[in-house]
Formats: sequence, C-alpha cells, structure tokens
Amino acid sequence: MLRFFYLIVRNIFIIPGIIKKMRRMIADGNYSEEEGYAYLQYIVGLMQKTGHIKTLVYGEENLPKEGGYVMYPNHQGKYDAYGIASVHKKPCTVVIDKERSNFIFVKEVVDMIKGKRLDKKDVKQGFRIMKEVAEEVSAGRRYIVFPEGGYAKGKTNTLEEFKNGCFKMSVNSKTPIVPVALVDSYKVMNSSQRGSITTQVHFLPSIPYEVYQGLKTKEIAELVRESIQAKLDEVAGLSSV
Repeated sequence: MLRFFYLIVRNIFIIPGIIKKMRRMIADGNYSEEEGYAYLQYIVGLMQKTGHIKTLVYGEENLPKEGGYVMYPNHQGKYDAYGIASVHKKPCTVVIDKERSNFIFVKEVVDMIKGKRLDKKDVKQGFRIMKEVAEEVSAGRRYIVFPEGGYAKGKTNTLEEFKNGCFKMSVNSKTPIVPVALVDSYKVMNSSQRGSITTQVHFLPSIPYEVYQGLKTKEIAELVRESIQAKLDEVAGLSSV
C-alpha cells in the first residue's frame, strides 16, 4: 500500500483537477469512446511517470484485428485494469465489482469509460449485466473481465479458481476470448516495494468461438486458466535462470 499513498501524495495537487474534468465529461456526455479512453490513458501515463512504473506488453499480435472480444486476465490488485489500458491501443472498458467501484476516482473512471458495475449480492442484476455486456461485445466493444472475481491481500503471481459464470458473456456474444497474463502487477499498489517497478501484460493467443463452442463454462474457465498459468510458469522460469 506504500506506493498507493506515494502516488496520491505525488499527484495531490492535480488529482482534484483530473476528477473535475472527468465529472464534467460524464455530465456533458458529449465525448466519444475514443476520447474517454484517450483521457484514461493520459491519466495512467501520468500515474506511471510519477510512480516510476513501467509496463511492458507482449503478444499484441494475438489480439483480434476486428470486432469485439472479452479479455480475461488474472487479478492481482488495483493497478491491473490500468496496466492493461496503458498498453491496449483500442478503447476497452471493464466489468467491476459494484462495491469497489464506488470509491472516489475509481467511480469517475468507470463512468467515463462506460464500464459495468456487477453487484455480487444481486443475482438478477448479475444476469442483466452479463446480457448487456454480451450485446455490446457482439456490437464491437472490448471488455476486461476478471474471472477470479477479486484479489486477496498479499496476492502475488499466483492464480485462484475462476468463476465459471463470467464466461457466459463470451458464449452468448459468440466472440473471441483473450486470456491475459499479468506479471508483477500487484507490486504497484498492493505491496510496499520501493524504487521503480516493471510489470508485464501478456496478451495470449485468442480463443475463437469455433474452438470453445459446445464447451461448458467450467471447461472454458479451465482452458483460460491453464493458458494463463502456463505463461506465469514460463515467466517465473525465465526469471530464475
């Protein structure tokens, strides 16, 4: 958490202005998805510069060239979605836990990029959100969905069990699934590491609908989890050499 507070202190005089601009954009509603995403990338770039954070990207060639898709990354901490947004060139948005989305700044970011809030305590609302996401992905939007559902305190480069239900968004939209492996993302806001930090975003080979068609969501979850775990193991092996 040390770096989280460090980032706040370093940007204490500009954060109010950033929040004010986001709120003004949201209230006016007169901006494109590209403009909202561009401002998010500006904010993340500022965060990276002042926090001495570098995010490396691998596998951009694995991203579908056209149409919508859902990215399913492992979840390590508060920086995860920001890290992906910093290297994902085309506009994308996120499905986030409703409780986590109500904090100041996070609330504005989610609203600005027109993300979805999922109430884990409301089953009906959950089904409605998944239906909306599937429809939007079918129409060409790109989403980040964390299949672990959350992250535990002290999380590192390890995986928890995946929630099967979230893969219905892809099944119902019949669009590609993009597994994403995040490495060392937890160090940014969920550790006390000092000095500069380098995180990694690996876009893994996408899984077309034709490949996972007919599989149960549990089987799809296992397929995606195995793909991410293999990359985490590979990176860990390389770092130990």
